[in-house]
Amino acid sequence: MFTRPTLEYGTLLPILVVLGVACLGILVEAFAPRERRAPAQVGLTVIGLVVALVRTIMLAADGGWGVRAEGALVVDGPALFLWGLVLVVSLGGVLLFAERRLSGTSAFAGQAAALPGTAAEREAAQAGLEHTEVYPLLLFAVGGMLLFAAANDLLMLFVALEVLSLPLYLLTGLARHRRLLSQEAAMKYFLLGAFSSGFFLYGLALVYGYAGSMSFEDIADAGGNHALLLLGMGLMTVGLLFKVGAVPFHGWTPDVYQGAPTPVTAWMSAATKIAAFGALLRLAYIAFGNDAADWRPMLGVIAVLTMLLGSVFAVVQTDVKRMLAYSAIAHTGFLLTGMLGAGNRNGVTSTQAVLFYLTSYGVASLGAFALASLVRGPNGEVGAFARWAGLGRRSPLVAACFGLLLLSMAGIPLTAGFVGKWMVFTVALAAGQWPVVVLAIASSIVAVFFYVRFILLMFFSDPEAGVDAGRVTTPSLATSGTIAVTVAATLFLGVVPGPVLDLIGNAGSFLR
Repeated sequence: MFTRPTLEYGTLLPILVVLGVACLGILVEAFAPRERRAPAQVGLTVIGLVVALVRTIMLAADGGWGVRAEGALVVDGPALFLWGLVLVVSLGGVLLFAERRLSGTSAFAGQAAALPGTAAEREAAQAGLEHTEVYPLLLFAVGGMLLFAAANDLLMLFVALEVLSLPLYLLTGLARHRRLLSQEAAMKYFLLGAFSSGFFLYGLALVYGYAGSMSFEDIADAGGNHALLLLGMGLMTVGLLFKVGAVPFHGWTPDVYQGAPTPVTAWMSAATKIAAFGALLRLAYIAFGNDAADWRPMLGVIAVLTMLLGSVFAVVQTDVKRMLAYSAIAHTGFLLTGMLGAGNRNGVTSTQAVLFYLTSYGVASLGAFALASLVRGPNGEVGAFARWAGLGRRSPLVAACFGLLLLSMAGIPLTAGFVGKWMVFTVALAAGQWPVVVLAIASSIVAVFFYVRFILLMFFSDPEAGVDAGRVTTPSLATSGTIAVTVAATLFLGVVPGPVLDLIGNAGSFLR
């Protein structure tokens, strides 16, 4: 006899709303006239995300956490915080997706099936066609991210991983300009992602063989073949470290960040990292919490390699989006450093540090890529450093905002990035991980160099002779508002971090 599952639909409403609106978006694509699809999709997506966010806030305010959905999902304090963060970043992403003023049309290809440079592509561009399917794809990815952050068993973790990954592969290849670069990035992302999913699934099978259960709690309490657990743990970690862009699984990051449409890069760089670290934290502290002595040294080595490689490689970049991509890799290393902190069983202290760092990095990354889309030439966006020279004189406001976000990523005081780095370094030191912290500080110094160098380029350098300097195009109110909010949040979190720290503290620890 099967027992009917008991589900708290009110608690799971944010996930249900997001996935339900994504399905409605598919119906809009099927039945709405072409000229009405874009406004309908934007409105529907914003409404869905806002409703999900409001419900998440209500759950947090009412203490509506601690709910288990048949053991497969756990809606606890950290899960609700991660849900809210993903939804806020995704609202900003939708506003960037809807941008039309910068180039007179959407950032997405008019007809993805048309080969680049062919007559079919030119006809689609002249007709003003665009892919409004990007909004349901975004919502499906967001739904997967929400599942990912709350997954409490191995099967749900894998399902959530695939639900969030597949739309990202498609979105990466839909750039309107530089189509070949975009399609190449999508192919690399898909192939490497497929390999990483294979490693993850193989590791999942080994861990199941060790514990005889998919549940994180049962895995933590099992006492099977320890070698089987270690091998499965390592293979599963490969899949999750790929998602966060950690060394040596980082190879996709620069190419995908550069080749994807910039609105996708802006949203993906923040939201994917937030969701992936949420899953990684829960898996490490709950399922593998009793085996921290086994995974902590490995994670420390990966954190050091990730920080050093990301910072050093960022120094030699000459493209803005690639510089920010290697910066994202370095920030992954800093986040992994926070995971090494004290509280290896329930992760209270280290969880708070990582959640705050995700918040500070998420808003800075979203704003930085949004600002990168404003500097343009005759053929669209320009990323070469030489074409950003002197931007501070041509458009001091844009350069100042970009400089502030870079300073936050560098960890300069009075910015959110400084507070985030201070927290992850502190919890790592408290756990005796001082060698990792010393190397993290060294990586931060290298990062300060290339961030400040770029700021000096914008304000104190002149364009080289014969170089067409990029000009700043006035964006729509949606993009301007997104940038303004990220800049204000970066300052607020740096000057007055208390409210957010209290919010994270009130969220408590992961339920076991």
